[in-house]
Amino acid sequence: MMAKILVNDGISAEGAEILKKAGHELTMDKVEQDNLEAELGKFDAILVRSATKVRQNHIDASPSLKLIGRGGVGLDNIDVAYAKGKGIEIVNTPAASSDSVAELVLAHMFALCRFIVPANLTMRNGEWNKKQYKGIEVAGKTLGVVGFGRIGQSLAKKAQALGMKVIGYDVIDVECDFEVEFSKDLDAVLAKSDFISLHVPSLGKPLVDADFIAKMKDGAMLLNCARGGVVDEAALLTALDSGKLAGAGVDVFEVEPATNDALINHTKVSVTPHIGAATTEAQARVGNELATKVVNYFANL
Repeated sequence: MMAKILVNDGISAEGAEILKKAGHELTMDKVEQDNLEAELGKFDAILVRSATKVRQNHIDASPSLKLIGRGGVGLDNIDVAYAKGKGIEIVNTPAASSDSVAELVLAHMFALCRFIVPANLTMRNGEWNKKQYKGIEVAGKTLGVVGFGRIGQSLAKKAQALGMKVIGYDVIDVECDFEVEFSKDLDAVLAKSDFISLHVPSLGKPLVDADFIAKMKDGAMLLNCARGGVVDEAALLTALDSGKLAGAGVDVFEVEPATNDALINHTKVSVTPHIGAATTEAQARVGNELATKVVNYFANL
């Protein structure tokens, strides 16, 4: 079947070429969220990233819709169960951005440990505050990885190469192709870890709240390149202000684009605007993997 596909949040040139070569008709012009319900009915498929939301009302208004594709891991911007109940195929790219997200976590970790952001900003203002920025090494420290899927395991391998001790945590048993300590006791992981990195899906409510933070090691650092909703930002700010936490690396926020100025501008926080998968290599892999899955699906209809 040759499909009409709305590519609403962009796709790599390689991915677009795969779809075009297979004979599919692509619409690359973005349909704004408020107009999506009226427009989606013209298409057989929609491809999105994190910006576009495909909810029940969009699905109900689109009887010809056969596939929803998500370039990335999380599916919280799609009403998956409802779509599947309507016979709509859901595809995503869980492996394509693992290394890119893991590297961003490490970038935030180094930024916090070596005061990269404040040192950079003060130097640009003509200051030379050499004695103020006494950092710490990550080698020999313990990293707790909460959520030990593809991204968590990629991070673990990289952290081990840096000389860190890694403890993986997940609610389910996971298979690893390398040796690593694994625990199902979250409280124990929080108590032992100098850094906690989150790699969990949206849960409907924050995983990291005041109680979670209270169980963390005093002076630990929190890293969130997963989903904004898994961290209670007010509780995080309280912990940073009190000194309970020494720092936080944040790529994702409760509201995006982020509006929490207190968190964005906090001196103990390293922030980025949801760029975990924003590398040339990851975008190519995401586009290729997503396009291939779409082509294979329609080829079998």
